[in-house]
Amino acid sequence: MRFVKQAGLLAGAGMLLVGVVGLAPAQADDVNTIVRKPMPRSSLPRVHADYSMFHFVPRGDEVTVQPERDRLLFRKKSGQPDGYAERRGAAIVYYDASGKPIRIQHLTPEELDRMNQ
Repeated sequence: MRFVKQAGLLAGAGMLLVGVVGLAPAQADDVNTIVRKPMPRSSLPRVHADYSMFHFVPRGDEVTVQPERDRLLFRKKSGQPDGYAERRGAAIVYYDASGKPIRIQHLTPEELDRMNQ
């Protein structure tokens, strides 16, 4: 019985190690590139979410997509939050890390048409 418990603990530790390796942040080749990754539990398919209308992405930040909220999360390379942007009607509002709005981008009629398709 003791062997079974030890084997179970070793198997659990191995699975945890594999899970932690899978959570390592993506490394970008260039400092100015943007890494976009979807949230793990997104209910919408990635094909249906179009974020090309978000123009003001902080340079060098990792971008996490939240399609269920029409939102992008920005993180610095060190992992610290750098703010987020979300769509509000006919505009996109950009927030800093503390949640204060810092920029409003009004969508053009072409972007609104593309968004409603």
